[in-house]
Amino acid sequence: MPIFTKTAKAVLILSRSLPVAAGLALAVPAVLAEPAPPSAPTAPAGQVMLTVTGRIAGSDGPGVARFDAAMLAALPRRSFATSTIWTEGVQSFSGVELRSLIDHLGVTGGTLKITAVNDYSVQIPVSEVVAGGALLADLRDGKPMKVRDKGPLWLVYPYDSAPEFRNEIVYSRSVWQVDRIEVLP
Repeated sequence: MPIFTKTAKAVLILSRSLPVAAGLALAVPAVLAEPAPPSAPTAPAGQVMLTVTGRIAGSDGPGVARFDAAMLAALPRRSFATSTIWTEGVQSFSGVELRSLIDHLGVTGGTLKITAVNDYSVQIPVSEVVAGGALLADLRDGKPMKVRDKGPLWLVYPYDSAPEFRNEIVYSRSVWQVDRIEVLP
């Protein structure tokens, strides 16, 4: 089977108007058709839930990536059940793993400044963001979280899964009402 370059494809498509080549051009598109690569939305269509700025590769503007609920839902998701020091009993959390989010944005180093609606912020070295750790949860017990319920995004850890998730540093990093992340050098 011949390999066609983009130029050859353009010639074949343009040649549809020529009587001699018309039969060939009409037979070729199925061979030349290339499926569009799957892609996540690059700009929010709905209300922005999270804005990430700074040293990022994937963005919808100069150094800015904004996410609405649909965009966050399109990223790889994870769930776990855990108790927290702020709630009663075991809660189920679902959302985007922080490691997956920064990988999606091409973040390879530096520090994450995670900030809440009320401007409370923490800084987490990217080197300490591991798979199986922090989750940027948008669902608690299967329901979207409202601001009064620590939402719409809460950075939670699987506290019950290992002792390293039950200490003052991790608890201080468990920001609720997250609305922005800045990637610092």
